[in-house]
Amino acid sequence: MHQDPTALVAIDWGSSALRGARLDAQGTVLEQRSFARGVLTVAAGEFPSVFDACFGDWTSAGAAPCLISGMAGSKQGWREAPYCPCPAGFDDLAAQLMWLDMGAGRAAVAIVPGLSCEHPCDLPALSSIPDVMRGEEVQIFGAIQLTGLRDGIFVLPGTHSKWAQVSDGRVTGFHTYMSGEFFSLLSQQSILSRTLDQDAPPDDTAFALGVQRAAQAGGLLHHAFGARTLSLFSRMGAAALTSYLSGLVIGAELAAQSFAAGTEVVVIGAPALTGRYAQALALHGVQARMLDAQATWAGLLALVNFLPKGLIG
Repeated sequence: MHQDPTALVAIDWGSSALRGARLDAQGTVLEQRSFARGVLTVAAGEFPSVFDACFGDWTSAGAAPCLISGMAGSKQGWREAPYCPCPAGFDDLAAQLMWLDMGAGRAAVAIVPGLSCEHPCDLPALSSIPDVMRGEEVQIFGAIQLTGLRDGIFVLPGTHSKWAQVSDGRVTGFHTYMSGEFFSLLSQQSILSRTLDQDAPPDDTAFALGVQRAAQAGGLLHHAFGARTLSLFSRMGAAALTSYLSGLVIGAELAAQSFAAGTEVVVIGAPALTGRYAQALALHGVQARMLDAQATWAGLLALVNFLPKGLIG
């Protein structure tokens, strides 16, 4: 009888999408599936049935364990998993996995909790302000596995971009920037939407100008209005202005960082977006190493080494 080589069923359940993969012990993807069933499309109480419809055949009796990362562990998800506080490594994350009761004769299924950290605030009513991530922590740990780097800066661009500091293989802290969401709001719902060409191809020159402008005094709220006046005075066309605004937003994110000489950062995400960040970082004299979706699978597989032995055979 042929033995199933699956070592882990890895699930990434985000706000808008659901994807999963069967991985062997070496991290090779044996099978992969994706569905437009993000947590925001699933009604309360329906998560088990949606999971079974999508991956039930992968998690039957005797199957490999299943780890779920992302928004499945949020208040809007399957079951809220308390955040694991920083500093945190693989062992800390594995110790706080939220195990689900899937019923008799099913594979072990757990939700990865995500990470939290505190930023000192030094205000009379606020001594600190919390920061959180769900799903990105798995990508960071996957990047550590894939690159062999145990120290450095790991960047995860997106709707809410994350900048994480890693020391000796542990996430010591991170900062979140609402860059992608701000760009969407400015380009689609503000007055700037009337002067931008949303379908224009990327303009590297205009993007670079935006990044460089963001590094100058004034701040994003001031610089963003400049995108309108550049149009009013016919100094930049609608196609270029979209990339210019993107450069302003991403540039504001980079302007908040302090880079030591010779810094290299690991940027994790979709190639089109990581490429933009690499371009912006280069303007700051910083090199970027780019990784894509494989970081999620690598991170979840690495957690298997910290599971109780009875669950992994």
